[in-house]
Amino acid sequence: MKNKLISLALVIVGVGLLYWGYSESESVTSQVSVAFSGSPLDRVMYKYIGGAVALAIGLYLYYRKQ
Repeated sequence: MKNKLISLALVIVGVGLLYWGYSESESVTSQVSVAFSGSPLDRVMYKYIGGAVALAIGLYLYYRKQ
């Protein structure tokens, strides 16, 4: 039961980070950065990567056979 709660928390955190990264990538600051440098801001990429990792670990822990 404890592992299921941890896995659900990781899924929620992962989805939250992915959403936060997406909304930040649509900001004016990020748009200007992409226009001049051609790449998104580092903090956007960190949120995408962190969200994907947390989501993947959370789903793995949730569906893992014990």
